Amino acid sequence: MFSILVVEDDINYGKLMEATLEDKNFNPILARSAQEALDILDQKSIDLMITDIMMPGMDGYTLTEVLREAGYDFPILMVTAKETVKDKRKGFIVGTDDYMIKPIDEEELILRVRALLRRSKIVSDRKVNIGKVTLNYDAVSVSRESERVTLPQKEFMLLYKLLSYPDMIFTRIQLMDEIWGLDTDSDDHTVSVHISRLRERFGTWPEFSIETVRGLGYKAVKHV
Repeated sequence: MFSILVVEDDINYGKLMEATLEDKNFNPILARSAQEALDILDQKSIDLMITDIMMPGMDGYTLTEVLREAGYDFPILMVTAKETVKDKRKGFIVGTDDYMIKPIDEEELILRVRALLRRSKIVSDRKVNIGKVTLNYDAVSVSRESERVTLPQKEFMLLYKLLSYPDMIFTRIQLMDEIWGLDTDSDDHTVSVHISRLRERFGTWPEFSIETVRGLGYKAVKHV
């Protein structure tokens, strides 16, 4: 059972998230402040943290920054009423992995938690396997039987992202933000160019394909 630390000073929100997580067989651990969260982390091992931003004392930004500097690498999901691009950028800069705006949708919360845990496992393993195909994160390479292809970093990260979440649709903007960064000078046409290159390289490999979802973005489809 995954243990999830919920850092929330609002009692009602804390209880809502606790009940939502317990209903899906997670083990929620509640903290009413950042300091209480730090005390819990000294005693317990957790798999993911959900934190509010605006809290008395240390806020969620500072808590996240402190944990990242201390070497904690579990996924962090910020849940907050602050919704400007500037607020989100600050959250990603200090080390959060995802962002939700209050009032939260309970089903979306669970979907995001599961996606973060799945991504965490993929990053921990540092490999994605699809039939005879292996993506090696450390070598920035894709291999199939005796064939091995070393990709430019952005192309590899784009393929790794798509194949880590088969059948999930990603918009060009989502892919730009995650792979090129929020402050990139490139536009979303860059994603289309890289997708075309990947299709040229791997179009004959039968294990997967990259499909365009008209009006939305792209997804990878496994065929094994």
